[in-house]
Amino acid sequence: MSRELLLLVDALSREKNVPKDIVFTALEMALASATKKKVHDDADVRVEIDRETGDFEAYRRWLVMPDELVEKDECQIGIIDAREQIPDIAIDDYIEETLEPVDFGRIGAQAAKQVIMQKIRDAEREQILNDFLDRKEFLVNGTVKRVERGNVIIEAGRIEAVLPRDQMIPRENLRPGDRVRAWLMKIDRTARGPQLILSRTAPEFIIKLFELEVPEIEDGLLEIKSAARDPGVRAKIAVKSNDPRIDPIGTCVGMRGSRVTAVTNELAGERVDIIHWSAEPAQFVIGALAPAEVSSIVVDEEKHAMDVVVNDDNLAIAIGRGGQNVRLAQELTGWTVNLMTVEESQQKSAEEHGAIRTLFMERLDVDEEVADILIEEGLSTLEEVAYIPLAEMLEIEAFDEATVNELRDRARNALLTEAIVDEEQLEHVSDDLLEVVGMDKSLAAKLARNNVLSRDDLADLATDELMEYTGIDEEQAKDLITKARAHWFAAE
Repeated sequence: MSRELLLLVDALSREKNVPKDIVFTALEMALASATKKKVHDDADVRVEIDRETGDFEAYRRWLVMPDELVEKDECQIGIIDAREQIPDIAIDDYIEETLEPVDFGRIGAQAAKQVIMQKIRDAEREQILNDFLDRKEFLVNGTVKRVERGNVIIEAGRIEAVLPRDQMIPRENLRPGDRVRAWLMKIDRTARGPQLILSRTAPEFIIKLFELEVPEIEDGLLEIKSAARDPGVRAKIAVKSNDPRIDPIGTCVGMRGSRVTAVTNELAGERVDIIHWSAEPAQFVIGALAPAEVSSIVVDEEKHAMDVVVNDDNLAIAIGRGGQNVRLAQELTGWTVNLMTVEESQQKSAEEHGAIRTLFMERLDVDEEVADILIEEGLSTLEEVAYIPLAEMLEIEAFDEATVNELRDRARNALLTEAIVDEEQLEHVSDDLLEVVGMDKSLAAKLARNNVLSRDDLADLATDELMEYTGIDEEQAKDLITKARAHWFAAE
C-alpha cells in the first residue's frame, strides 16, 4: 500500500506540474476527512504521511483552552483536564490520541479524489499565477470568455481574470470573443483559488498604455509622473523628460498624433491632456489647469492647498464641465485647488488683511498705520513679530530700533498671556476631548473659550461653528467632528 501511495504521488506531481508536497498534503486531508467520518463530525483529525516510506498515521486532537471557553467537547479540552494528562501543557497546545488509520483502499474513493484534485487544482492555479507575476505583466491581454452578472471573465493564456462592472469604462459593451486589455489591479485570494482582478478605469491603466506606445518611456528617457481620469471622457497625464533634447509632450503625442490616438482608441475615445510635470508645485498646478489661463496663485503649504485666480472669461474653462477640469487637476497634482475670480481674490485678501490688522491693533496696542506697515512687510502673526530675527525687523524703514524692540516685547507678552489663559482653560477640559484624534491643546483651549469642554460638546457642533471657534479649514473641521461622533455609532 505504501509503495502504491508513493507511486500515486509521483504520477500526480508529474501530470499536474505541482510539487510532491502539495500532493502529499492533499492526500493527508482526504485521509483525515474519511477518518473523521468514522469518529465524529466535530472531531479534529490529523493524518501524517511519511514522505520517504509512504506509511501514514492518524491522530485525533483536542485544542487546550480556558475551561470557561470550552464549547465542543469533541475537539476542545479545558486546561485543568488537560494538565491531568500532561502537567506542563499550555493553552493553545494540542492533546493527541493515535487512531487506527482508515485503509486507503477502502475509503470513499470519489470523496478522496475530489479533495485531492481540488487541492491540486488550487496549487496548479497558484503556480500558473506565480509564473505570470514573475514576468511582471501588469498590463493583461486576453479574450472575453463570458459575462456573469455584469462582470466580464477574461481568458489570459492559461488563467482567467475578472473585469468587474465598476472597473469597466462607462457605456463600454464587451462581448464574448472580444480582445481586451486591462490593468492588473489586485489579486483576490479570498475567492476559491487566487483570482486576477482587472481594471480599465484606473489611472495606472493609461500609464501602462502610454508605456506600450512610447518606447522612450521604457528606455528611461521619459517618465509619466502621475495620471488622473474621468473614464471614457477625459484624462490628464503629467510627463517629465530625463533628456533635455526630448520634448515630452510631442513624444507622447507622436507623429500626427499617432501615439495618443492609439491610447484614446483603447479607452473608448477618452480625450487625453498631456502636460509638463514640474517639481515646482505652483507651476505644476498651472499646467494641470490648462487650457485655462491663470492670473495669479497663492500657495498654502500647511493646508497643501492653492488659491488660483483666473479672470471671469477663464473661470468656466478652469472649472470644466461638471467641475471635471479642476477635479482632474487636483487628482493629478495632489493639491487642493481653490478657484476664484480676481474680484473674489481681492475680497478674500481684504478680509484677511482686515483680520490681521485687527489682531495687531488689539494685541499689540498699536494704531492702524503701524498694523498696516507690519502687514505690508509680510508679517501676519504675533509669533512672527516676536521671534523673527531682530536684523530683519530693523530693516523696516518706518521703525527705529526702540520701536522694533517695543513691538517685539508687546508681542511676546501677548503670547505669554495667551498661553497662561490657555492653561487655565484646559483645566476645565475633559480628557476625552483631548483624546480625539487630531485634537491638540491649542485647539482645545480655543474650544474651551466657547464652552466646548468635552468630546460630546465637540460632536454636537456644526462644521461652521467649529471653523468659527478655531479658525481651522472646513475639511479639518468635518474630520474632527466625525471622529468626535465615532463613539456614538460604536455604541450602537
